[in-house]
Amino acid sequence: MNYLFGQVNIAKPIIDWAGNCGNLTAAVGACAINMGLVDTDKIANSANTGICEVRIWQENIGKTIIAYVPVYKDENGNVQVQETGDFELDGVTFPAAEVKIEFIDPVDSSSDMFPTGNLVDDFDVSGCGLASDSVKATFISAGIPTIFMKAEDLGFTGTELQGDINSNSELLAKLEKIRAKGGVAMGLFKDVSEAQTSQHIPKIAWVGTAQSYTASSGKSVNADEINLVVRAMSMGQLHHAMMGTAAVAIAAAATTQGTLVNEAAGGGQSKNQLSEVRFGHPSGTLLVGGKTEQVDGRWQAKKVSMSRSARRIMVGEVFVPADAFN
Repeated sequence: MNYLFGQVNIAKPIIDWAGNCGNLTAAVGACAINMGLVDTDKIANSANTGICEVRIWQENIGKTIIAYVPVYKDENGNVQVQETGDFELDGVTFPAAEVKIEFIDPVDSSSDMFPTGNLVDDFDVSGCGLASDSVKATFISAGIPTIFMKAEDLGFTGTELQGDINSNSELLAKLEKIRAKGGVAMGLFKDVSEAQTSQHIPKIAWVGTAQSYTASSGKSVNADEINLVVRAMSMGQLHHAMMGTAAVAIAAAATTQGTLVNEAAGGGQSKNQLSEVRFGHPSGTLLVGGKTEQVDGRWQAKKVSMSRSARRIMVGEVFVPADAFN
């Protein structure tokens, strides 16, 4: 099945079609089954294993995503999507059934996962109000174009919560300037002014070594249960947890030795390339996995995985006038 995503700007009349939403991806497979878009024989056969594998073509990024949707057989013998369960995802209020997601080859084989050709760049942030005019950055295009920087270079710790960032207009303006400059460095914009019409990409995120903190939910996150801490901005605000697409970028960068994300996760001290990491975010933690390798001198993410949950909230009809499509 095909899936097209539009990011609606809540403050401006703009829909950004440039990227994907990883969190909504978890709902696409379940939605397709409920809407009758998946082959009925495949659904029927999936009852034997309790998992229906739904292959999704993500139109925005032109990539395949596989959703492993849990199913069960009801009293009438019909196969239904399993929505309830005991899988807990930090940032989501209620436990639910686990939906495993795999992003297959999330990077174009014809392009480099690191658009500048470097795992770490000296990033010009002059005029952005930082202590230095240049900081280290990892620019990556996997899941969604993302700029990773060290928390300390931004004057942060990596344990910030929404109230620490989103209520500070001066700080938000500073981060937006950095994001715009990063977009130019990644080749996404010709000029920083273009960032105003493309607020969905790139994302800006900062990383730090594993440390203990109290999440926004009140949950205690201990340093010994995570590999690193990550905070990310989405549409001009610090995200309350972690966007699914940014989690793909985190997984790809963390499992590539030499990036700032890999360094924060302790990859430099590991004899073997990391295959998965658990990172701390504002609402708790998330485990992600990745497999990266060099192909013809270019780094490629062959597969990235994570788990999400999804359930139907309502079913209804929207009546759109025919002339709206003229």
